[in-house]
Amino acid sequence: MIYLMLDTLAMLLLIGAPMGHAGVVENFNHAERCKDSFYMGTPPRGYLSTSLKKICQHYENKPRYVTLYDPQKHIPLYSAYTFKKSDGEKRVDFPWMYEPQLASEKGSSNMEPFPQTHMHMNFEDTQAVLEDFADVDRYERGQLNPDQHQEDPLDKASTYTLTNVVPQVREFNTGSWAKHEERIRMRLNNYCRGKAYIVTGVTTSGNMIRRNNMDRVAIPEYMWSAYCCVDFDHNAPYFVRYKFPVYGVYALNDHINNQVIELPLKNLEKFLKSRMNVDKNFQIFFNDCVAES
Repeated sequence: MIYLMLDTLAMLLLIGAPMGHAGVVENFNHAERCKDSFYMGTPPRGYLSTSLKKICQHYENKPRYVTLYDPQKHIPLYSAYTFKKSDGEKRVDFPWMYEPQLASEKGSSNMEPFPQTHMHMNFEDTQAVLEDFADVDRYERGQLNPDQHQEDPLDKASTYTLTNVVPQVREFNTGSWAKHEERIRMRLNNYCRGKAYIVTGVTTSGNMIRRNNMDRVAIPEYMWSAYCCVDFDHNAPYFVRYKFPVYGVYALNDHINNQVIELPLKNLEKFLKSRMNVDKNFQIFFNDCVAES
């Protein structure tokens, strides 16, 4: 009888393991509903580094979006999310959060607000902390999955984790990149009929935010982004229609020459291959966001 109960318990644990486990995951496909953030459930392919961490961004016990995180550079390399039609309002009253499982496998699978007291060094070793951004006037905390591309208050709140943030030059963050995020929001609101998937990422060139004479947070050289929406309005005016089902952008993270360049997906991938640690098969969207007929 005891053996039977133990066996049943073991089975329940096995069955329950993938369901409850999120936060840092071995494979995006194995975590409950994490892969829903990708077109056809398939993450970008071709990243070569073996030290990167896959984060299924859980907030209030629900998966919200996914992030590929570099625990050495202390920044996300990309966040992938489903766009939600929204009014574009930005909420700024949410607390900033961190990812407990980057520091300890035993940590909570939900992102959590930074404590008021000093954090254990374990956390600083694996991710950015608020102090890293405290004394840097030149940089803003730029979200890869922006609050304005979400509608539900909890989805919005979940974008305020430092694992979804990179240092963006202030004039770029509030200028050309903010205009780009609004332009994509309007375009997808108006012309995407089905689900829209967005991947937004960075390239780096070695520049770092330093604190206490230590390299702390990598500063992106370029920002890039691409969306995929296979169910779109075919009656849209041509100047918009040719940018469906898929289109991309990149921009220099600087206070000058930071205009956002829009371009076809293949051109974006070609631009990124020479600036990122990826192989020749680097691909942002499964099948280049071409729907199976």
